[in-house]
Formats: sequence, C-alpha cells, structure tokens
Amino acid sequence: MKLLILGGTGPAGIKLVEEALAHGHTVVVYARSPGKLLESISQNAAVTVIEGQLTDVENVIRALEGVDAILSALGPGASHPGNTPLAHAYELLIAAMKQHGVKRLIALGTASIKDGSDKFSLAYTAMITGVSLFAHSAYKDIVAIGETIRGQGKELDWTIARVPILTNNDTREVVAGYVGDGVTKTTLSRAGFAAFMVEELEKNEWVKKAPLITAQ
Repeated sequence: MKLLILGGTGPAGIKLVEEALAHGHTVVVYARSPGKLLESISQNAAVTVIEGQLTDVENVIRALEGVDAILSALGPGASHPGNTPLAHAYELLIAAMKQHGVKRLIALGTASIKDGSDKFSLAYTAMITGVSLFAHSAYKDIVAIGETIRGQGKELDWTIARVPILTNNDTREVVAGYVGDGVTKTTLSRAGFAAFMVEELEKNEWVKKAPLITAQ
C-alpha cells in the first residue's frame, strides 16, 4: 500500500516509517523538518518526502495523491500551544481525505481520550489527572483530536491507537484493550506502537474503535 505518514520525524514516527517499509509498503513522509529523518529513510527508494506545515492545505493535498491510508504519529510536544493546533490539523486533513476519497486513518492518541469501554483504573486516573494539571494544553489538544476524529471523521475508517508512557526498548509484543480491563499495562515501547499501527493497517481489527495499546 501507499501510505502517508505524519509525525514521521519524531522517535515514534521514525519507528513507524521503518516498520511500514519493512512490511513492503511505500511511504510518503510529510514533515515540517525533513532534515530530522534518518538518512536510511530519506534515501530509501520507497520513500517520498514532502516538506510542509500541517496547515498547508495545498501541500497536504499533494501528499495525499494516490495514498491508500494515513498513519499518524502526531503528538503534542513539551511546550505545547493552547490553541489545539493538532486537532485543527486533523480537521483540515479529514476534509482533504473526504475530498480525495481516502478512507483509512490510524492515529496516535492517549488515554486522555475517553472510551465507553474503559473502566476505572487508579494508575490511569492519576496519569490523566497529572497531564491535565501540568500539561493542560497538550491534554486539551489530545482530547480535541479524539473529538475531531470521532465527529468530523465519522464517515472514515478510523482507529485511534491510545498509548500510555512510551519507552525506547525494543519489545514489539503488545496487547490491545481498554483502560482498567486487567490486561493492559502502563507502558509501551515505540517499536511496539509501530508494530501495532502497521498490523492494524493490514488486519483492520479495530476500525472505528480507540483501543489502549500497551506492553504485554
């Protein structure tokens, strides 16, 4: 498949691009700072790099040309603006997807995006409360991303892969479930995140759902 990957220059995004390539997909990386890409990615014949901002509608449309699905590793940074820029970017992206007939979107989220299948978890309540208090702009944007995808993107075949604390170990095994289900944990490797994203692309087991993805 031909994939558009967003957030592909960050630590999780680089793993995602590498995983997609390992599965034989061709990749369009849309990035504000393409120089952050590893040379092994930017020089790969199966990779097309398009530079642009998430608000550059014309560039986004160019990046969407011939694409079968969009995989997004976009997430808020340490000092995040308060005007929900990522949710706004998803609004523009979803509008462009509808215009060009691209139906599949698999996006990174966190447990701050609530789901009706979640149950009470003391650990996750503490984590989400902490983010809400000490990184409120990031929290607000993540919540808005969930609302945007579920609302404006309701006609799409979307999946929100909600992640906990991301780590750098190489463990690829993951479990997909919901908060407080007695199975999911509180950490996930970036390699595991990438593995789930590409597996979900190929198997479509969580369409129109927002599972919590964690280490086993």
